[in-house]
Amino acid sequence: QNEKLLQDVVKQQEEKMLQLIDKSGEVTMLKEEVSLLKRSLQRAETEAKVLWEEVRGQESKVDADYVQERVLLRQEVDKLRLLLVEREDERLLLSNKY
Repeated sequence: QNEKLLQDVVKQQEEKMLQLIDKSGEVTMLKEEVSLLKRSLQRAETEAKVLWEEVRGQESKVDADYVQERVLLRQEVDKLRLLLVEREDERLLLSNKY
C-alpha cells in the first residue's frame, strides 16, 4: 500500500513538473513577442517623428498623400502600443499565477 501511495505521489509530481515546463514555454514565447512588439513600436515611433519633422519643416502646401501616410503611421503606432500593453498585461497575469 505504501508503494502504491508513493507511486501516486511521484506521478502527481511528474504531472506538475510537465505543467510547469509547458507554462515556462508560454512565458518564454510571450517574452519574445513583447520584445518584437517593443522593437516594432520603436520603429514606428521613429518614423512618425521623422514625418512630423518633415511636415513642420515644409513651408509650401503639404501633399495630401504625405499627410495620409503620416496618419496611417500614427494609427499603426497606436495599434502597436495597445498590443504591447495587452501583452504586458498577459505576462503579468501569467507571472502572478506562479
